[in-house]
Amino acid sequence: MAGMYYEDFEVGTVILHEVTRTVTEADNLLITTLTMNVQPLHLDAEFSAKSMYGKQIVNSIFTLGLVTGIPVQDTTLGTTLGNLGFRDIEFPKPVFIGDTLRVETVALDKRVSKSRPDTGIVGIEHRGYNQRDELVCVVRRTALMKRKVVAVAAAESATA
Repeated sequence: MAGMYYEDFEVGTVILHEVTRTVTEADNLLITTLTMNVQPLHLDAEFSAKSMYGKQIVNSIFTLGLVTGIPVQDTTLGTTLGNLGFRDIEFPKPVFIGDTLRVETVALDKRVSKSRPDTGIVGIEHRGYNQRDELVCVVRRTALMKRKVVAVAAAESATA
């Protein structure tokens, strides 16, 4: 798998993800209607033009999803057992249709699980930036991760 095991996370190391994504009007429309969020700042160009932003802003749930989704291939693909929680979600700047986002990830802390010693718990922060290098999203989350030592031991017993 492409993801990192618990042991691979080094607290304080910043991972720069190569994948970037330009936000489209279709992205914003789809997430907004799927979640039944009828906020005119997302759906109504005329209303938004008169707002403090001067144009439509992208639904923050899409921004959050993108900022946590881009890192998956590099960090948790096939090695996570799930999110234990999201906390401290911030949107310091709005995202607009046409913005291109990039993400960096840092491990904040980690520990072996007390109830499941074959897993580890990693605190992760994802930071999303637009093409102007403005911080648009910060999210801290806790992930339950597979441990490499356990995976290697299982593979060795299967071949023995």
